[in-house]
Amino acid sequence: MAEMLNMKELARHMHILFITLDSLRYDAAIALFRDHQTPNFRQYCPEGWQLCHSPGSFTYAAHHAFFAGFLPTPATPGKTPRLFAAQFAGSETTGEDTLVFETADIVTGFAGMGFRTVCIGGVGFFNKQTALGSVLPALFQESYWDRSYGVTDPDATRRQFSKAVEVLDSNDQKNQQLFMFINVSAIHQPNYFYHTPVKTADTLDSHKAALRYVDSQLPLLLDAFAQQQRDTFCIICSDHGTAYGEDGYSGHRIGHPSVWEVPMASFVIKKRVHDNIV
Repeated sequence: MAEMLNMKELARHMHILFITLDSLRYDAAIALFRDHQTPNFRQYCPEGWQLCHSPGSFTYAAHHAFFAGFLPTPATPGKTPRLFAAQFAGSETTGEDTLVFETADIVTGFAGMGFRTVCIGGVGFFNKQTALGSVLPALFQESYWDRSYGVTDPDATRRQFSKAVEVLDSNDQKNQQLFMFINVSAIHQPNYFYHTPVKTADTLDSHKAALRYVDSQLPLLLDAFAQQQRDTFCIICSDHGTAYGEDGYSGHRIGHPSVWEVPMASFVIKKRVHDNIV
């Protein structure tokens, strides 16, 4: 599991790929995994999803925490050492293998280590069209957003992953380490258009259908990373869930288990290319 890894060592030679599946509920993710309906995710992470608690109930809050090193917390008793952390006196979850940065956020920290930091946005908090929508992308050396990456485009994930491949292609000759972040927008409402037949309202079924769509696009991204000259450490998680009428609640930014309980997983994408021998 991720908490057992030595991030100090991994960050010396691997790319880092951080994917957030915006609004994905844990119960939806685990149900599809158990029913073998997310086969591409299963190929890379056969042990499946870990139940975690989000540090925030909506995108902006959760990602501020993520970029400060506070990823979703495993929903188990005790204190789990974190993968990354910003230096902070008295932290009880900074372990011997935690990669600690002197900077206020891990993105700037990775840049200081020589990484090329890239953000491929999805939902509105990454669209750079307003001051608020520019805060999170501004942490990165490069940030990309297009309307076709947003929540209203049914093929947003393919377009986002295609942009990621374009970035990888431009990085190939330099072999520079990458810290790439992708906020996948497809599962966030509206998602009714993923339901077959199409309905006029978002439901838990269309939420699950959106995750199946995202899974269908994973090979485009992960195969491209496998062609790089380095291995890649991948973190994939939700930032928060969303309610579809449970106990009378709808949406997120509320304190309901459907919002706080999120899936998380990590795995290494092994490079498939061979080093040139002179």
